[in-house]
Amino acid sequence: MANLAERDQAPPITEPRHPFALRCRGLHKRFGAEPIVRDVSFSVAAGDILALVGPSGCGKTTLLRLIAGFERLDGGVIEVDGQVVAGDAAHTAPERRRVGMVFQDYAIFPHLSVGQNVGFALGKSQAARTRVAELLDFVGLPGRANAMPHELSGGEQQRVSLARALSTEPAVLLLDEPFSNLDAARRSEVRGEVRTLLKSGGTTAVFVTHDQEEALFLGDRVGVMRAGQLEQIDTPEAIFHRPQTRFVADFLGHTAFVPGTTTAEGINSPLGLIARHPGLPDAASVEIAVRPDDVTFTPDPDGAARVLSRQFTGMAYIYRLALPNGVVVPSWQPHEVSVVEGTAVAVHYRGDPATLPCFYHDRAV
Repeated sequence: MANLAERDQAPPITEPRHPFALRCRGLHKRFGAEPIVRDVSFSVAAGDILALVGPSGCGKTTLLRLIAGFERLDGGVIEVDGQVVAGDAAHTAPERRRVGMVFQDYAIFPHLSVGQNVGFALGKSQAARTRVAELLDFVGLPGRANAMPHELSGGEQQRVSLARALSTEPAVLLLDEPFSNLDAARRSEVRGEVRTLLKSGGTTAVFVTHDQEEALFLGDRVGVMRAGQLEQIDTPEAIFHRPQTRFVADFLGHTAFVPGTTTAEGINSPLGLIARHPGLPDAASVEIAVRPDDVTFTPDPDGAARVLSRQFTGMAYIYRLALPNGVVVPSWQPHEVSVVEGTAVAVHYRGDPATLPCFYHDRAV
């Protein structure tokens, strides 16, 4: 799909009237005795993309289904464009919520043409046909209205599903892992295309994925879910660099946790003394989160660490270094730095101590 960012056509959706296209307050949902969504609250500003990420079974998809109206709340309130659509005794039907949804398997009707799929909810008027043509052009499939789904690639089918979800001018678009059926190379390309489309159309979206890289790329804000709860929500940069819990730090990035002990000078750790005081009493046991770009090393016959393994990625090596206490930390090195497995090394922390994530009883300090 070429030159999406350069298109100057009008957005294919109606701007929400309310500054928050979506507000969720204290959402609860159980299946039997099992709580699936627990006290989840967040808002999405009009035109923003919220990426929800978390492990399988954490409640992400159930949360989307509650917003869409496919499941009933056990507690809490959902507002779409300033209107309550679920809460207390209210339960607006899915087709009346101004919410569109792109499913994981696209849910395209195989016996209908591309144009019939996109215009399924629009009828057969001339205005509907014009709308379908506009949407197909918008998603980069001009002139493909008569094609059948089996004639399209996976990425093209995904765009048909997106166009159909936008056809009714939703205030909020929900996307449930829409790239999971694509191979890795195509997935990276298509998600860039989709983000460009959503932003150029001013679409408010909630995107669910289990892929942290995808969440950080797509979201204006990222929410990390765990066991039915929203662990943290913030900008991609803030949630990556300033995780509020050990779980968030562990989930976002190739993170290792190194034990340390607080002193008046900083934190004593297997990586040396780190000048970062978390405001705890001396001798408190903490964990510091380190990522591959935080750690470097030099070969040293007297070094207390050793190279456990290395992985060549083309542009770089990712090394796994075994520290004296048995903790294994990752280290990113340029492709010209080649050190064989088993080499004794001296390990150094090269990150910024002021922003080093530090955890006491699994909470950031």
